[in-house]
Amino acid sequence: MSFEDGVESLEIGDRPVRELDDDRDRVELRERYYGLLQELRVILPGVQVLLAFLLTAPFAARFRELDRTEEFAYGVALITAFVSVICLLTPAVFHRVGERTARSARLRWGIRLTLAGMAFLAVALLAALWSVTSFVFARSVAQGLFVAALTSLVGLWIALPLVVLRHSNAPPDGVPDPAVGPPTDPGDAQQS
Repeated sequence: MSFEDGVESLEIGDRPVRELDDDRDRVELRERYYGLLQELRVILPGVQVLLAFLLTAPFAARFRELDRTEEFAYGVALITAFVSVICLLTPAVFHRVGERTARSARLRWGIRLTLAGMAFLAVALLAALWSVTSFVFARSVAQGLFVAALTSLVGLWIALPLVVLRHSNAPPDGVPDPAVGPPTDPGDAQQS
């Protein structure tokens, strides 16, 4: 199973979305889509609060004291948070206005847009963190916090899911992987 298959299945072990038929598998597609919408209901309030903070920050008295780098980071945070909200809301819009019989396509695009929204959210979080920490703390502290946050995001949002996906697709202990072939005994090579 490829990474895309794992991502589009939402649950490890399920068939990839592109293999599901809009009519024959409509119940499974509907359940997966509703699962995706439930996940978005959890994510969206936090993203909307971040965007609201970023939209009101310029009205704070000390906002004009930001240097060029902090202003740039703020701008990146504002734009990427806004794009993140758009991407994360789109699957709900698909649910309401999309073609009802195009279940597989709606789910595939919903998953892709959710992943894009999460990527934009990651950039927004990092840029907002940089903008605030470099304004409040010394640059060295801001850099340390930025690197720690970047490492956490990459580790928990990218590396960990890939490791789990890889291990969930590995054959159980003692069962040979058909792509590799049967296990070999080191003693067999000496006897030939």
